[in-house]
Amino acid sequence: MKMRKKSPDPSRVMSHVRLFSLLQAGFILWVVIGAAWGWFMPAQASAGRPWIGEALMVIMLGMGLTLRSEDVLALRHAGRPLLLGVGLQYLLMPVLAWLLAAGLDLSPMLELGVILVGCAPGGTASNVVTWLARGDVALSVAMTTASTLLAPVMTPFWIWLLASTWLHVDPLALLVSVAQVVLLPVAAGILIRRFWTPPEWFLAGILPLIAMAAIAWIVGVVVGLNVARIAEVALPLMVSIVLLNGLGLTAGFGLARLTGQGTQRSRTVAIEVGMQNSGLAAALAMVHFSPEAALAAALFSVWHNVSGAILAAWWRIH
Repeated sequence: MKMRKKSPDPSRVMSHVRLFSLLQAGFILWVVIGAAWGWFMPAQASAGRPWIGEALMVIMLGMGLTLRSEDVLALRHAGRPLLLGVGLQYLLMPVLAWLLAAGLDLSPMLELGVILVGCAPGGTASNVVTWLARGDVALSVAMTTASTLLAPVMTPFWIWLLASTWLHVDPLALLVSVAQVVLLPVAAGILIRRFWTPPEWFLAGILPLIAMAAIAWIVGVVVGLNVARIAEVALPLMVSIVLLNGLGLTAGFGLARLTGQGTQRSRTVAIEVGMQNSGLAAALAMVHFSPEAALAAALFSVWHNVSGAILAAWWRIH
């Protein structure tokens, strides 16, 4: 006699969903714990330096697994909001970063670190914040995907353009690095998805937790490598990071409204423009420049998740 497949217990499924949601909602705490680990155990945290690129590749592979090839092809139909968000990502944010870093008279490596953050594509955490803020999640995913796919060209170009006057920058080496740690893992994830469809609990529950843990670990490593410098540079660097994030959020929302976008899409554009892939900025700094250049990315990773959570909570009730 053929046995019937036992269906999952709905109460058990719901408890898993609640657990995943609770863990994801505590992302700020994850990042703070990562930073504290780096601060109090710098020797152990610093030992992870050679693996930052690999950690970012894991994050990008997870992003690729959430995408199907038709999702990428559908980007051509996303229209004006997508063009606006990605345009601001790669036109406004790099210039803002350069102006802020120069205006605050940061050291060359710290200035480079702020520029690296400004030149990065949108961060995957923006999709979660958009959902919490009652924004357009599909549009957020489309913008993150588009800016990520453009990163191998746009990120090295802007870094070379803004920093090569006072620092040797090899744009080809940067392009190869971004392709290795961003484009190839995303493409691999999309390819795997053609032959295997992960269960929803894995896509929406496990993958975001892996990404959050990896980002918190990267922050800890960067903090551990910069313990001796943090107290000295934290205030001016933090000012530049807060302003970059705040101006990105404000400009994204304001320009979206000026171009006729509704409230939901304007919130989405704001979040996508203001939240950067700070993990990529940290990885590029560590591979091509110095640990000090990665400090801006670590601080940005903490701050943009704090500001994003606050903004999402405000928009959720207004």
